[in-house]
Amino acid sequence: MPEIRTEFLFTLALRFDMHSLGDTPRGIRRIARQTTGSFEGPKLRGTVLPGGGAWTIVRDDGVLELEVRIALETDDKQHIYMHWKGLRHGPREVMGRLDRGENVDPASYYFRVTPYFETRARAYDWMNRICSVATGSR
Repeated sequence: MPEIRTEFLFTLALRFDMHSLGDTPRGIRRIARQTTGSFEGPKLRGTVLPGGGAWTIVRDDGVLELEVRIALETDDKQHIYMHWKGLRHGPREVMGRLDRGENVDPASYYFRVTPYFETRARAYDWMNRICSVATGSR
């Protein structure tokens, strides 16, 4: 199998208002409304439009399932839809530290997401064709 090649796209910073629905039959369910955000990288930068959201569940086996949907607005006023799903899991102590907002070595747990992009902007049409697996630190 050929090696997967990746290229740094941008750093994304988001803020959310988180609401917990509590312990449901599938696990601890949280829903968050995205309030602000920004992104910056070598090929594009801009702000994240308010109104996106995140849906998470911490399953009984300790795995966190994550789904996020946001809208990006580039500095040249083009719009890009971004959506990703992912899974996070690791030792209970490490997951506890992450939940408390502490810095944790990314190598000490598993966290993979698959992002998807969609846009009508000709300048960013190349984003309609990319999808990669990334490692997150938090």
